[in-house]
Amino acid sequence: MNIPDKFPAVLAAAAMGVYLLVVVGATTSLTEAATACGGWPACGSGAALPTATAGWIALGHRALAVVVGLLVALSAALAWRNGADRRVRVALAVALVVYPAQAGVGALVALGDLPAALGSAHLLLGVGIFGAVLAALAWWLEAETGSPDDAPDDFEPGTDHLPPVEEAPEPSIPSATLPRLKATAAAYFRLMKPRLMWLLCLVAAAAMALAQPVATAGAPGFTPPVVAATLAGGALSIGASGTFNHVLERDVDKRMQRTNDRPLATDLVPVPHALAFGGLLTVVSLALFWTVNPLTAALGLVAILFYSVVYTLVLKPNTVQNTVIGGAAGALPALIGWAAVTGEVGGGGLLLALVIFLWTPAHFYNLALAYKDDYERGGFPMMPVVRGETTTRRHILWYLGATLVAAVALAAAADPLGALYAVVGVGVGAVFLWAVVRLHYEQTESAAFRAFHASNAYLGLLLFAVVFDALVV
Repeated sequence: MNIPDKFPAVLAAAAMGVYLLVVVGATTSLTEAATACGGWPACGSGAALPTATAGWIALGHRALAVVVGLLVALSAALAWRNGADRRVRVALAVALVVYPAQAGVGALVALGDLPAALGSAHLLLGVGIFGAVLAALAWWLEAETGSPDDAPDDFEPGTDHLPPVEEAPEPSIPSATLPRLKATAAAYFRLMKPRLMWLLCLVAAAAMALAQPVATAGAPGFTPPVVAATLAGGALSIGASGTFNHVLERDVDKRMQRTNDRPLATDLVPVPHALAFGGLLTVVSLALFWTVNPLTAALGLVAILFYSVVYTLVLKPNTVQNTVIGGAAGALPALIGWAAVTGEVGGGGLLLALVIFLWTPAHFYNLALAYKDDYERGGFPMMPVVRGETTTRRHILWYLGATLVAAVALAAAADPLGALYAVVGVGVGAVFLWAVVRLHYEQTESAAFRAFHASNAYLGLLLFAVVFDALVV
């Protein structure tokens, strides 16, 4: 990787340092630690060392705040020395000015001199500092690596200037009974988009784990039958949505390199059979959801219809915001999981859904960059096709920042989340951010795929941390 200046590395480190302070401050682990260390700057009278592990956690948080503050100051100094854009310098100046105020509010919180109603000010100021540093990073990267002229004047679906698509090989169907059955089963399994299943089912599982403490006596609750029915119904509803998507996009799939070998594009599975298969999956999934409660079944039906009809037929071929609005399809499993346990749509489920919704563009725009020509050939107005690669990379970074902030809101609102959630969120979030920084400089297909896989790792590990913190700790 060729990064001619180390300034973005310092900015990224400062951003994630601030984020570490914010996300740890939002979890229950630091809330308990602050109680054990009620002085300032140390504990007790303000000069005593902690006597318990929790107190050392609070003291470590304060020491880390000093180091991160120095990073923010260094970032501001480098911005002036390097002659950074005015927006970059103003953003870092705001962060530098607000940082001592945020530390002062933290001291008042520790001493108990701040009204309870203003206790969230410490966290909100931290989020503001994080946003300012991340904005400086985004503007610097755009100025250094972007090209304002890379957006096409007009988007023309299926243009002829692109390299031709290699024809997919004719599918070979074995004649022997057992191999033929295996090949047919594999084709139908592929219709279900199994690579989406594990992540979306994990979203539902995380929502169910978060909902466990708040489920009332009359709610279904976090029981093995409820969990099994919800996850099985969720997997089948994803399969139904994927099957209908294959049916509706079968002609477009033939024009795209990455999809021209799909079962319907190659006529391996007849369209009537695929429709019947999708219908069967829909009926079985909704029946499983109904055994949990009617609200879960209703949300399951909405999820199938939204992905199959609203996203596939309305959003994807007609608007550049298809990925953003379509993120609601991936967010619905959070509401389904929460409703399955509580019988209602609640705050924790909505916040987890918000994390997924904001993560989706930061995740999928990387794939859109990697397959830009393919999407143009297929006639889809994806962000890099319509607005250009510079705009797309900027949006990836903005949506990544919004995702990280939403993850903080989830930590602050969900009591079970603690140290593991904080460590995983910051650690894998930093990897994701660094992959996006590299994407800005390298601007290659491999860099786009690296950021895409980093986004998968971020969400998958974060959801595992949610489940672990909610059920084990």
